[in-house]
Amino acid sequence: MIPRRPGRPGRSRVLLVSLAALTLAALAQSSWHPGHHGPPWDAPAASSQSFRIGGTTIQVDFAPGSLDLPTPQIMRWVENAASAVSTYYGRFPVSRDRILIQPIPDRSGVLSGTTWGAVGGFPAFSRMRVGQHTDSSQLTQDWMMTHELVHTAFPSQSDEHHWIEEGIAVYVEPIARVQNGLLTPEKIWSDMVRDMPKGSPQPGDRGLDRTPTWGRTYWGGAQFCLLADVTLREQTHNRFGLQDALRAIANDGGTIDQNWPIEKALKVGDRATGTHVLERLYASMKDKPVPVDLDSIWKKLGIIRSGEDQVRFDDAAPEADIRQAITKNPPWGRIAPDHQPNNSPLF
Repeated sequence: MIPRRPGRPGRSRVLLVSLAALTLAALAQSSWHPGHHGPPWDAPAASSQSFRIGGTTIQVDFAPGSLDLPTPQIMRWVENAASAVSTYYGRFPVSRDRILIQPIPDRSGVLSGTTWGAVGGFPAFSRMRVGQHTDSSQLTQDWMMTHELVHTAFPSQSDEHHWIEEGIAVYVEPIARVQNGLLTPEKIWSDMVRDMPKGSPQPGDRGLDRTPTWGRTYWGGAQFCLLADVTLREQTHNRFGLQDALRAIANDGGTIDQNWPIEKALKVGDRATGTHVLERLYASMKDKPVPVDLDSIWKKLGIIRSGEDQVRFDDAAPEADIRQAITKNPPWGRIAPDHQPNNSPLF
């Protein structure tokens, strides 16, 4: 979830993964600590820790409340996510970041995440709602922490372009975790084969800018990213992909604390790859429904469904090299927190 910066028009949004999360959405927007009625970044913290990754300091505050897991384990979860995002982008996107861990009594699991830009004196601020009885396996399987930190790497958009913010986070999060050694390529491609159709246009669709449904916002945005990634690699003979475009946007200052028109961000990304792929895709998909031929993409990438939520790879497929390049560890290798070795995940 990524709300607008304070003072800008628009409504807050919560990352929704199920019908039950609708209730969490309402809770996430209300005052969450007795006696506190201001914004989350002004709420009291019971304790605070920090770590550095590259040149960035990430402050992790813990709101009042209890968690069954020890603090070092929560910190490893945050560090893993920061490492995945840093590895994908070549550095952590913003110079300073703050994360607030909010314990939720009598609940289990990572319940929701929200990210803001330029609040409370930080370029980025994320609030993560974590159930009191969350166990280590739930942290290991969690994707929300990484998803929220990906949001820091793209400029804040107006409401009609919310799909690109969420689409990038949905698409980049699992790829970044593969590059960080936390997931396998088979896992993320099987998930994409299963979930990407949720973003396809439905009757009455008016394009990505004009169809703010859950499916089109999250998975329609992810379809845009997948199609852009494959098309970029096809046009540049696999020299450049979406990762290069997104890195360039962040490196040019296009991070969550900045308000850029979508056209500016896409132009910066295209300039980095020497193409017009992002701008042209946006022009074609922004105000009319454009179905993405997912089956064709899977076939040419060599992704074959081999069972329920399982795939196998055909390395003889015409664009198997593109599939491999998308999840390949970048030339700079895994970027870990300064106190961690560079060759192993924290879990």
